[in-house]
Amino acid sequence: MSDTDSFIDEVSEEVRRDRLFALMRRYGWIAVLLVVLVVGGAAFREYSKASDRAAAQAFGDSILAALEADEPQDRVTALAAIEAEDAGARAVLRMLIASEEAAAGNDAAAVEQLNTAARDGDLPEIYREIASFKALVRSDAGVDERRIGFEALAIPGNPLRLLAEEQLALIAVETGDTDDAIARLQRIIADAEVTSGLRRRASQLIVALGGTLEAG
Repeated sequence: MSDTDSFIDEVSEEVRRDRLFALMRRYGWIAVLLVVLVVGGAAFREYSKASDRAAAQAFGDSILAALEADEPQDRVTALAAIEAEDAGARAVLRMLIASEEAAAGNDAAAVEQLNTAARDGDLPEIYREIASFKALVRSDAGVDERRIGFEALAIPGNPLRLLAEEQLALIAVETGDTDDAIARLQRIIADAEVTSGLRRRASQLIVALGGTLEAG
């Protein structure tokens, strides 16, 4: 390579370097801003996670403190005073309050708490269905109303369908329809998703009703 070529290359390199520095002076603030946003965003996420953990821990501590009261009604009062930050926390509180109301013998108040949770549109569907199921179990409503409610929960794909089927079998027993009760219980036992506890309860009830357990 000649001295001229070498000189030209050096000049070209200097020109490119000058252009790069000019671009950096002109647009470097954008790169700095991006770095600040990335770092700031990561810091904010960590702060949010820490805040959420602290809030969840405080919520749990409040519940534990409320449940330490000796009398059910005192526990109801303490639970009702707890602030719920979101729909999920509200659902947990309502179900706990319902449980304590029932322990105090206030079934109507327990059912009211559960029905309120079941109607809360901000809750995930599974929470509403659990609340509805528990309310129906405790309800003193008529046979037809309870049957309609449990049939709505017994549809295919519903996580509570087998428990709802068990309640429908109990309603059949209540109304004297033993054959329907046994048929429902046998379908529960044969279901691939049945739990051991539910299978045992269904089997015991079939025998108590004079039915026979199918071999399998």
